[in-house]
Amino acid sequence: MTTLQRTTSDNSDFQDLVRLLDADLAKRDGDEHSFYAQYNKIVNIKHVVVCYANGQPIGCGAFKEFEQDKVEVKRMYVKPEYRGNGIGLVILTELEKWAAELNYSSTVLETGKRQPEAIRLYQKAGYKLIKNFGQYENVENSVCMMKEIV
Repeated sequence: MTTLQRTTSDNSDFQDLVRLLDADLAKRDGDEHSFYAQYNKIVNIKHVVVCYANGQPIGCGAFKEFEQDKVEVKRMYVKPEYRGNGIGLVILTELEKWAAELNYSSTVLETGKRQPEAIRLYQKAGYKLIKNFGQYENVENSVCMMKEIV
């Protein structure tokens, strides 16, 4: 049985999951990892969802304000042994629901071409490819996506 907890970046389970995420991304991104890491700090993130299975943290996601009516989905991760069971979609859906409750109308995100499973998840959830934004504008490995949530 899985449960979801809305929390903040102060949550120690979230911090532990993010360490696992960063280790995974460091392997995938190689020399480019430090570029991405500078944009993935979790300090002061106020909107975090942690997923638990039998009381153990197995996945997470977060969002932060991107523009007045838009949030950016950040730090999505599911432990490898739990992947393929829809956990990522459950977390993403809860983040979207929470953002909509706070009157945001859309979400954006950035992921990498070396994360095809993440791209498939976002496409399955209804995200559409958009032009790379901000710091990712000229980054070959980056894939940016958007979804209207209201």
